Amino acid sequence: MCASGQEALSRIEEFGPDLVLLDVMMPGMDGPQTLKALQQRPEGLNIPVIFMTARLQPSEIEEYRSLGAIGVIPKPFDPMTLADDIRRLVADHPER
Repeated sequence: MCASGQEALSRIEEFGPDLVLLDVMMPGMDGPQTLKALQQRPEGLNIPVIFMTARLQPSEIEEYRSLGAIGVIPKPFDPMTLADDIRRLVADHPER
């Protein structure tokens, strides 16, 4: 877990995640800016990305997907079903 987008950029190699879960609203770099920065690394970003947000207008969701996210989990979310929600999104996008 990282407290900011900048921390995620500096630590991603260290922990080699299988998935990136980004809040849209974060301190410093927001979620979309963080995703773009992760994608611009020389090795790119070849793992699934999911955004979490309360901003759920269809145009906003389309923007997150156009950035490369496989989906969006609405906030507030149910912590009891979060893992299942993530699994469903990953299963729906096997190419990632």
